[in-house]
Amino acid sequence: MTNCSKDIKAIVLAAGKGTRMKSQKPKVLHEIFSKPLVGWVLRALGDIEPIVVAGHGFDMVQEYLSKLPTKTAIVEQKEQLGTGHAVMMCLDNLKNFEGNVIILCGDTPLITKETLEDFIKYHNDNNSDLTVMSAIFENPFGYGRIIRSNNNVVAIVEEKDADVDQKSIKEVNAGIYLLNWNKIKKAFNELQNNNAQNEYYLTDIISWAVKNQLNVQGYVIKDNTEIFGINSREQLAIATSYMNKKHLKKLMIDGVTIVDPDNTYISPETIIEQDTVIFPSTYIEGVNKIGSSCKIGPMAHLRGNCIVGNNSKIGNFVELKNATIGEKTNACHLSYIGDSEVGNNVNIGAGTITANYNSITKEKNKTILKDGVSVGSNCVLVAPVTLNENAFVGALSSITKDVEKDSLALTRSEQKEYKNWVKNKKGIN
Repeated sequence: MTNCSKDIKAIVLAAGKGTRMKSQKPKVLHEIFSKPLVGWVLRALGDIEPIVVAGHGFDMVQEYLSKLPTKTAIVEQKEQLGTGHAVMMCLDNLKNFEGNVIILCGDTPLITKETLEDFIKYHNDNNSDLTVMSAIFENPFGYGRIIRSNNNVVAIVEEKDADVDQKSIKEVNAGIYLLNWNKIKKAFNELQNNNAQNEYYLTDIISWAVKNQLNVQGYVIKDNTEIFGINSREQLAIATSYMNKKHLKKLMIDGVTIVDPDNTYISPETIIEQDTVIFPSTYIEGVNKIGSSCKIGPMAHLRGNCIVGNNSKIGNFVELKNATIGEKTNACHLSYIGDSEVGNNVNIGAGTITANYNSITKEKNKTILKDGVSVGSNCVLVAPVTLNENAFVGALSSITKDVEKDSLALTRSEQKEYKNWVKNKKGIN
């Protein structure tokens, strides 16, 4: 993130149970394109160092964060006493910090890196002490309204507390804040919980800042779908659709043909180059790169960590996982290619699979097909195994040993024919 440095940190609020999800799993660990909701939020933060506040399912959230390539701090909110209380849990982590702190929710997977960069720039350009992200809705029912005076934000009024005039306001609280930590941190020692829920509300820092004559600004987000929060399985599906359609539109603008956008799902972490055609009912999840002039699908499935070279074809009912496919290579029908390196000008016959998993040792091994290899239909390539340049594997073979360059490998039995067998069985003279 261009505005990101040691002078900015993030607090990600991820402690909620998500009762309406009807799940044993914390809400923020429910997935879109195989990435948890909180993972999408962390992705949008880029290189801003985050502190994740977890509560329900703390151990599960901690386990997920521990597997990420970048270090992420986590603190526990054992009692969920409100969003303001959640930030209080981070005070020790920010004891000697003097920069800005961005606060956002872990269940808003549609927020983008570009929006957060623009938000930070707006905050800095306006010398703001506290900036609230807002959005415009024609029907703002249910949202806290942004109250302004001389263009500055002076309060956030919740729906249940708003009068008739305030309810007519279309600018609402997006739930994302940027704080000059040195000036605002005192507010968290002065928040009160004298309300019906006995909770400490993060929104109360607005009135605190105004009372202390600080500069409070409101940044209006351009695309209000980015603040969409997930509270149910239905909303999870809606967010998935939003994310997918936005990415498909970008791909089409960039020169990729999506034959049927209504029946195609492609992760935003997948890069596809010009003149590639994606056929209907294709599902691509995770991080992938697909070259130019490829044909993918129909009904193909890329499960992540896949690279497909230029002018290659991944056809119907072909599944790739953790695989590199070279240029001008075809896997056209009914195949599984996992944990594999496949070279250029390779042909993989229908029904071929790479047997890459040992269920006894729990190990996964690699299959390597070098340039020019041709594999016949209904073959099993038992990893670890290498097929060297221009090797040819006959149909119905089970390959368990490396195949030398320019060699033919066969493991099927010799064909036998028994004349008149059918007639004899039927007793026909």
